[in-house]
Amino acid sequence: MLPRETIATAQIPGGDTLTLVSHGRDFIIMLGRDELMGTRMQFSEEQLAELTLAELGKERPRVLIGGYGMGFTFRAALAAAGEGAEVVVAEVVPEILEWAEGPLAELTGETLADPRGQVVLCDVAALIDDANDGTCDKWDAILLDVDNGPDGIVRDGNQRLYSSTGLGKARDALRPGGILAVWSAAPDHKFTRRLKEAGFTVEERIVRARPNNKGPRHTIWFARKRNSASGDLE
Repeated sequence: MLPRETIATAQIPGGDTLTLVSHGRDFIIMLGRDELMGTRMQFSEEQLAELTLAELGKERPRVLIGGYGMGFTFRAALAAAGEGAEVVVAEVVPEILEWAEGPLAELTGETLADPRGQVVLCDVAALIDDANDGTCDKWDAILLDVDNGPDGIVRDGNQRLYSSTGLGKARDALRPGGILAVWSAAPDHKFTRRLKEAGFTVEERIVRARPNNKGPRHTIWFARKRNSASGDLE
């Protein structure tokens, strides 16, 4: 069996320690003793972007992604968005970008140099708030992959993203017909109900971690902004 080699560590603000390890030709980011993400199982994170943008069906979308990780969702969003799109990633761990440009440079490729994309070192909640107070334009899509799901919080304070108040802020930060997409390692029926109560029309899909229909089953919610008064899509 191939040994795992520790390459680097980083502290999540208000959270646990992240460890970047290599395992043969693969890379894995560990959260404590648990695998958070890795190069062998990236399909569901790519689907988070691909399915959202396909559902959105808009030219030149303005997309906000919560969490860079290994860049799977960011790269997939840029590939699917086309010319003229704007894709912004909010990342709270500076070392994640150092890894992307260092030991993971081959995986990263030219992504960080793409003029349509930008990685901002901040909490994704701050960029949602900026859209609500007029500091920046509203978003066509908000993609959240900052935790293991609404019931798998990685960082203290992220609970607010999945609360009724946080979902209301995400809804208000979206343009008419916009989509909030949330990745989770497991289903959560209470969260589905909370999305609906927050004024979204909700579709829940189960996506495998690998494109060959193998690996763990992950959940993605696609919540489209709805007119709270009529129940119609805005």
